[in-house]
This record gives sequence, structure tokens and C-alpha cells, in this order.
Amino acid sequence: MKTIGLIGGMSWESTVIYYQLLNRMARQRMGGLHSARLLLWSFDFAEIEALQAIGDWDAATIAMCEAAQNVEKGGAECIIICTNTMHKMADAVQAAVNIPLIHIADATAAAIRQTSAQKPLLLATRYTMEQDFYKGHLADKHGINVIIPDETGRTLVHNIIYDELCQGIISPASKQRYLEIVENGLSRDADGIILGCTEVGLLLSQSDFDVPVFDTTELHAKTAMDFALDS
Repeated sequence: MKTIGLIGGMSWESTVIYYQLLNRMARQRMGGLHSARLLLWSFDFAEIEALQAIGDWDAATIAMCEAAQNVEKGGAECIIICTNTMHKMADAVQAAVNIPLIHIADATAAAIRQTSAQKPLLLATRYTMEQDFYKGHLADKHGINVIIPDETGRTLVHNIIYDELCQGIISPASKQRYLEIVENGLSRDADGIILGCTEVGLLLSQSDFDVPVFDTTELHAKTAMDFALDS
């Protein structure tokens, strides 16, 4: 089994889920007492969030590249960035190391392609929904065009992520707001839902909807484990 390097802590609430998923997948596939070979670099998310908020993506990129180099030096044989938003600097991170970066949007696109979904609704941070690094990757590399909530919906989705989910707050009222945003998206012909922030799966799941749901955290972890166990 190859060693997976995780760049996490953004937030640690979802990094915990990655850790659980990867270890459970290793046990399911290999049996017995097997668990995943992992190296974790975990940021203080307050520092990263401050850079996001002021738009200092250059400093954030430097920090991400240094983290990737550290896990590579520690013996990682691939890297996963445990957040959708920080894939904004995925190309720079890949260029900074000599091991493969497993891109969360590639993992998500592979799952979408196994369904009939053509226009999934993207629920994510404002950065991921509004900037092109994620939507553009899906469109340019995979031919998948997403739709996003309206301005009010984007603000609500973003604020719940940072003010609640990243702080471990799971609110039934916030879930209801998310369900209303999804309903609006479905009325605009969305035919799938991308849980495009690694914390959104704390509120929503496939059991909430009749259309396909793509949990990027789970899909990313599965793709990383496939790589780790590929002989």
C-alpha cells in the first residue's frame, strides 16, 4: 500500500472524515487489522481563512506548496488536498513536488460521468462557486458544466460553511435552508448535486434527494485509496 499525504486542517472537521474514510476503506478492501498509510499536514485554519478573506492567494499558495513538500519529504507517494477551495492552487502544488496530486474535481467528474447528470448544482464556498478554478476544471477537462445558486443562495451556503460547519455546528435549520437552495436549483433544471465543500456532507447526503448526489470528500478519498492499492 502506498503512503497518502494529506494536506488538511481546512477545516479539521472534514479532515477527520478523510481520515476515517481512508482507514475504513483500507480495512474493507484488505481485511483484518489493516489501515491506511497516511501522512497528515494540518494547518491552523484561522491563518488560511485570513489569507482567503483578504484575497492573498499568493501567500496561501506558498503555504500550500511548502506543506506539499513537507509531506513528500516525509515519504508520501501521492498528495490529496483535503478541501475543494484550496484546489485553486492545485497546479502550483503539483509543480512543487515530484509525486502525483490527486485532484478532487477529477474524482468528482469520474463519478458524475457514471450517471445521467448533465448540469449538477454546485454547493461550495463562495470562492469555489464564483471563481473558475473548479468550475473551469470540470468544464475544460471533463465537459461538465455546473450551475450555482443565486447571489443570496451563495452567500447563505458560504456563511453556513464558515460560521457553522467548519466549527462543528450542525443545525437542522441550516439544513433546511440548504434544502431550499437545492430545490431552487432543481427548478432551474439542475439534475444532480455536488457537495463541493468537504464539510457540506455533514448536512446533506444522497438520502435527502432523488437526483444523484456527489460527495466530493468521499469520492476524493476513494480515488486516493484506489491509487494507494494499485499495484
